[in-house]
Amino acid sequence: MAAGPRRRRILVFDVNETLLDIDVLNPFFERTFGDARVMRQWFAELILYSQALSLSGAYAGFGTLSIAVLQMVAKIRRVTLNGRDINGFADIMRSLPPHPEVPEALERLGDAGFRMVTLTNSPPESGKALLDKAGLSHHFERLFSVDEVKLYKPSRQTYGLVASELGVEAGMLRLIAAHTWDTLGASAAGYAAALVARPGNAPLLVGDQPDIVEPDLLAVASRIISLDD
Repeated sequence: MAAGPRRRRILVFDVNETLLDIDVLNPFFERTFGDARVMRQWFAELILYSQALSLSGAYAGFGTLSIAVLQMVAKIRRVTLNGRDINGFADIMRSLPPHPEVPEALERLGDAGFRMVTLTNSPPESGKALLDKAGLSHHFERLFSVDEVKLYKPSRQTYGLVASELGVEAGMLRLIAAHTWDTLGASAAGYAAALVARPGNAPLLVGDQPDIVEPDLLAVASRIISLDD
């Protein structure tokens, strides 16, 4: 008996830095801290403390945590932020643009017949608003948020949420993310993984390795179509 057609994996996209460009925050950090590189310190601390909250059994929304970490970094660096600074930062966070190649990459994957969803640390309302403003939300059938389980990635329960809601085994899902901590968590939950190795990101040569590593989403999309189609 001939085998039936192979089922494609459903693609699960991280949002911040994978689809949307956080480097637009650099001018804010240059202006308020005198050094655009502080943005990377802030982002690394944001991920660290989101995971610390999950490990300690606490939770705060990503927007609230983003501001709290910004204030913490300012205190460490002896920088005074006023309300106008914080409001301006929040405005930029609500308007992150897509990386230039992202619309074409998503279009190609959609044309190839892949189902696509997102899984983000952002709350549902702000996550949807970001994708709407970036003109990307129509590519995705579902938008998942860690807010539904009150645990940040890479907690296994966050990846399990997507599998459960879609009614599939974890092995039928592929995470696409720009962060190795995210691909590690997804792989531990049973997903396949693809790393978008944007500047400032690279594979970690311990633990489960993504089977796709490319410098941008268009290259990742080409590999996915080749491997999973």
